[in-house]
Amino acid sequence: MVIISIAEECIEMSKRTTAKNSDEEANFMDEILASFSKVDVLTVSNIDELEDAVSKFADIIDCSWSKYSKPVRITKHSKSWWNDKCSQDLAKYHSSKSIENWKLFQKTIKITKREFFNLKIQEIANKKQGPLELMNWVNKCKLPAIETKKYNGSPCLELDVFWQAFYLSFNSAQFQTIDEIVLNKLGSFLSSAWPEFLEEEFTCTIVNYCDSSSPGLDKLLWDYLKYIIKDKICLKNIISIANTCFKLGYWLSHFKKLRTIVIPKPNKSFYNSLKFF
Repeated sequence: MVIISIAEECIEMSKRTTAKNSDEEANFMDEILASFSKVDVLTVSNIDELEDAVSKFADIIDCSWSKYSKPVRITKHSKSWWNDKCSQDLAKYHSSKSIENWKLFQKTIKITKREFFNLKIQEIANKKQGPLELMNWVNKCKLPAIETKKYNGSPCLELDVFWQAFYLSFNSAQFQTIDEIVLNKLGSFLSSAWPEFLEEEFTCTIVNYCDSSSPGLDKLLWDYLKYIIKDKICLKNIISIANTCFKLGYWLSHFKKLRTIVIPKPNKSFYNSLKFF
């Protein structure tokens, strides 16, 4: 009998990123700022021109991101607080194997972690104003009291029964006829034009968004956008695109793209059943 060992499948996860407050991040934002101001969107008058203008914006971001970002591999050992100074001191210890360089490396780690987490604490306490977010949510939390759901007078005590009840309830109005006469009782209102966005309104709204939220497909964090709209020309271009969308009654295809990321639960290898989610 021949025994062949099969190694566990390992899926390497990687992404492109720039270090926070690094020269690459600053160059990325400066290049976007300079390129955005050269795109003419004030003369856009139809849907095709609008799509072309937004595509130019997207191409500018993609080119700049590919130029200044670097690929990193995500593993279970990845640390968000790790920086170039830690890598340099670790390489110095590996080359010398001296106890002094090891102590220097440990000291660098201690200082780096303290600075990183102190910054996170200040961000949560000052910007998000949510002290509960500083608590440890890793441990098992006590669930609140819940009420048993009922369908047709019977309690849904099992997951399959509850799912079937949810499915039937959701699709219960699929083949029902609609009485449109009730709409005649509603009074009519005069139509009004959509007011255009103002620079002050746009700026005040964006300032309130959290800088630590995950970026979308365009790679732009709220922190980057706040930096870009400091330039008056870029701000006018972005507001012009928003106003043109409402003026033409068209929602850009660029805004309809979505990326879904499944975050696996521990010890759950398959996702072919509802209880695994």
